[in-house]
Formats: sequence, structure tokens, C-alpha cells
Amino acid sequence: MTLQPLAGVRVLDLTRLLPGAYATLLLADLGADVIKIEDPRGGDGMRTLTPLASGGRSYFEPLNHNKRSVMLDLRSPDASAVLDALASRSDVLVESFRPSTATRLRVDAASLRLRHPRLICASISGFGHSGPDAERAAHDINYQAYAGLLRPPTLPGPLIGDIGAAMQTAIAILAALLQRLHTGRGSVVDVPIQDAARAWSIFPTTADLASACYMLYETADGHWLALGALEAKFWRGFCERIGRADLVPLQHAGGDEGARVLRDVQAVMRTRTRDEWLALFADANVCLSPVYTPEQASAVSSAPPAGATQVRPTDSAKAMSVKKPDATYRHAPGLGADTDAVLEEAGIDAAERARLRAAGVI
Repeated sequence: MTLQPLAGVRVLDLTRLLPGAYATLLLADLGADVIKIEDPRGGDGMRTLTPLASGGRSYFEPLNHNKRSVMLDLRSPDASAVLDALASRSDVLVESFRPSTATRLRVDAASLRLRHPRLICASISGFGHSGPDAERAAHDINYQAYAGLLRPPTLPGPLIGDIGAAMQTAIAILAALLQRLHTGRGSVVDVPIQDAARAWSIFPTTADLASACYMLYETADGHWLALGALEAKFWRGFCERIGRADLVPLQHAGGDEGARVLRDVQAVMRTRTRDEWLALFADANVCLSPVYTPEQASAVSSAPPAGATQVRPTDSAKAMSVKKPDATYRHAPGLGADTDAVLEEAGIDAAERARLRAAGVI
């Protein structure tokens, strides 16, 4: 098996819920040894979050496969020595506490880098570590609200603040690992989720782009097709293929005329089934695609070109339906399943683990 790009990199994941879990999943799927530090009082809240309809599995599995789990009560005075033993053998530590909580638990970058100068300390916070909002509680809907991304009364779709922050964190960690090759020292990665959400406001939303050339269309059998014919060449190809070349000059028509163009296209699209339209457009270059359900999307995969070397994280959505995982896929761990193995690797012997376990630290 080809060695994965991040083989040999160890990451301590102290985060909870989505942003941190997805950031470290990206690293785990590229070969990093991600050790998930979980509280003995039930672990990550993702373990009990509302199950997905498909298969009845929780959100925990797709976000935490390819990781190991260690139970450690960071609030215990005895936890600091255990965490130090783990950090001394790790390359990256990721946390998502509020700044004051991170400082109290001594997992903030300032504290950690005094003890572990080669450690890359990554923090995913809501609003950064300074300013009047640093300690403010919020979730993705709040970050999107502050960023001007919501269109009331419609609720937001994907959790783009959380996912955006996760991606920014993973990229910054990769950059920090490269930097350490040159300097020999670790660095600090600080990603506010609010900044990640605000980055999405640079670009127009789909609602801003909505028009006859950028729209969802229902077909005769009740299915839907998505049209993204923003460029004139795509719109022309679409109109000609549906037999309405007269609409080509009206791509950007507004007002009543734009509404009429939309109604005309809607009426045409309802004359055939989804599969009939897809067959008609099979060889057309017009940005027309079927609208999949999450289950349908997870069943669709793409293969790399023949002979290509591919660096690609595991498809986390598809992992929900994996029945025979390949060699790069390991199911999400049970709470604390790897505690003894990981602490043994860190030099904490059986007697000390028994003492810590009896004290409720692990």
C-alpha cells in the first residue's frame, strides 16, 4: 500500500462537535494518527446527536473514522501530566474551547508552547482570542447571521461557517508543518469561525444569482434538475436543446420579461421526465445536472484517471454506507477504546493507568 502523505504525523484532537472533528478528519484521511481526547462523562456530544435517517447511525461515524479515542478528564489536576506525555510525542494539538476555558485547562497556545516548542497549536474559536466577542457563545446559524448570509425567514442550508473553519484550520496546519521543516519550531494556528463565515459573503449567494439560467426545474415525473448556465455559451446550448432558441437573447432579462422567460422554461421542463432530459443533454455542455438526495449522492463515486497518483481524503459521506472498508478506512472508535494503547505508547505504565482510572482521570 502506498504510504499516505501524513503518515508519521500525530495530532491530538481536543475539540468537540463539527468544526474540529472535520478539520482533524481531513488530516486523518491523509494518514495522520489523530488521537481524540474525550471527556469520561459521555465523550464528544456528536456521539449522541440526532441520528441520520440513513441507517440510523449518528453523525459521529462519518466525522471520526480513522481516529483513536482516549478518555481524559482535562479538568483533573492529574490530567496535565498525561496530556504533556501525549503532547511531547505529537506534532499538532487542536482545541476549540473558549479562550478563558483553554487558559484554565492549560491547553492554550501560550501555555503549551512553553512546554512543547515544536508543537503546532491550533485553535478554532468563535470570534478569535481578543475583542469584546471573544467569549461569546454561538453556533453556525449565529455566525452566518453576523456575516450577512441569512435570508429570513429561510433557515440556512449547509453549516458553511463550521465547515469553512475546519478547512481553513486543516490548510493552516499543513502550512505550519511545512514551516516547521525550515525552522524546527512549532507555531500557532488561530481560526475564528466568524471569519470563516464572513469569507462566504465575498461571493454572491445562489439566491442572488437566481434567474432562468440559474435555477432548479421540476420534471414531468416530479424529480428536479439543476441548471447553472451562467455563461452565454451554456445558456445558448440549453435553449437550443430544449427547442427555445428564441430565449437566447433574454438570458438576463429582468422584471416581467424575466419572469415570463422563467415560466416558459419551467413549462418546457415539465414536458419530459428527468431521465429523458438527461438523455437528451447527455452530450451537451450546458451545466445541467440531476438533484440527488443525500443517499443518492453518497452512492456516486468518481475514479481517478488511469495511471494517476491520487491524494484524496476518504469520502466521509460515502463512509456512512461502507460495508467492506478498504485498508485506509477504520470505523470511528468507541469512547476511550484506545486509552491504554495510546498511554502505553506515551510511557504511562499499567500501574499509573490503574491509578488514573481509579481516580476517574481516564
